[in-house]
Amino acid sequence: MPSLFDWQDTYPQKPGFKRNGTSREAAQEMAEAAPDLRERCFRVIKEAIAPVTADEVAAKLGKSVLSIRPRVSELARLGRIVEAEQRRRNKSGKRAATWRLPG
Repeated sequence: MPSLFDWQDTYPQKPGFKRNGTSREAAQEMAEAAPDLRERCFRVIKEAIAPVTADEVAAKLGKSVLSIRPRVSELARLGRIVEAEQRRRNKSGKRAATWRLPG
């Protein structure tokens, strides 16, 4: 079983976690599906006419925001997307970052 350091050392190529326990278990369970889901998120952001929120990406893909928000964070950490200046409210009413391709 990988140590806490091993898993954190592979982020963002693999899902990360901040603590042992359920967070680690969730990261391990998502490890196989994450690369495909990350690519699907990237395509949505790439094809969008304007910057989009992670919640909007989730809605477009018909997926839970709980599985999409981490993939968007991974894409940002990899430098494949960047935060745009715009903010929009998400379903919870909070102001959310929007994402676009670099450049």
